[in-house]
Amino acid sequence: MKTIRVVAAIIYRNDDEFLIARKKQGISLAGLWEFPGGKIEENEEAKFALEREIKEELNINISSLIPFIDYTYYGENMILEMQSFKCFSADTITHLTDHDRVEWIKACDIDHYPLAPADLVIAEELKK
Repeated sequence: MKTIRVVAAIIYRNDDEFLIARKKQGISLAGLWEFPGGKIEENEEAKFALEREIKEELNINISSLIPFIDYTYYGENMILEMQSFKCFSADTITHLTDHDRVEWIKACDIDHYPLAPADLVIAEELKK
């Protein structure tokens, strides 16, 4: 089974609201919500990969990256080595590539959104 290194961002715009994004139709996990991010390229540092992926997917800049949790997710066809970071952005999202919707939510509201399976661990940690 293939192992893929990935990063995910918990992007805050204030002290208690963070961003989740819904995967658009026509791509894997369409209709499910996730913490945006993506694959880490070979020889790429996780923080740089996350900055690159967020710029590509949401066309915003992130700052103040703080490691959150790292874990391994065992999917049906692959293993994901997940690294997550809390970060900040004051930018307005005007462009989406992999998503059709974004929401700024509080941790107590996250159970109202069907999350991608690999992101459930992050959600549970945020609710603590």
